[in-house]
Amino acid sequence: MAHPRAERPHMPDYGVGTSSWAPLPWSWAAERLAATRSFWFVTVSADGRPHALPVWGVWDDDEARFALFCARRARKARNLAANPRAVVTIDDTVECLSVEGRAAPVDDARRAERWIERYLAKYRKISPELSADFLRGNLLVELAPERAFAVIEREEEFATRATRWVFEP
Repeated sequence: MAHPRAERPHMPDYGVGTSSWAPLPWSWAAERLAATRSFWFVTVSADGRPHALPVWGVWDDDEARFALFCARRARKARNLAANPRAVVTIDDTVECLSVEGRAAPVDDARRAERWIERYLAKYRKISPELSADFLRGNLLVELAPERAFAVIEREEEFATRATRWVFEP
């Protein structure tokens, strides 16, 4: 995967924009996406009602994709059927990272099996009863990122490291 393009976000009211600004490298974001155990996943219903819940998920940096499993009748699944836009965030409130994009169910069986392998490799250590059959019985959702945003909530880094990344289609 080609790394997304880093930009300085327009945040002059927060002091972002000084000559000392330097973007965070994409590797900083990819490391956090790979290591995070629980993510916040945000969807929006057809009538605009937001929905946010923690989920387990897997980031694959080679494909620049995030995947999660949910019940087929879950609110997030219904929301995504009506509006594919979604946000996933890591659970850290000091080194903050959110990824915006479009999410959709994965219909390709071979692709689904690769996600199941990645998911089990990450989560079976903490949930030994987790099985491929259980995952196959749920909906696999894949988020294709459009942009990501990071801020570091430490005074000495906030204005100089806030970064937006843009993914090319």
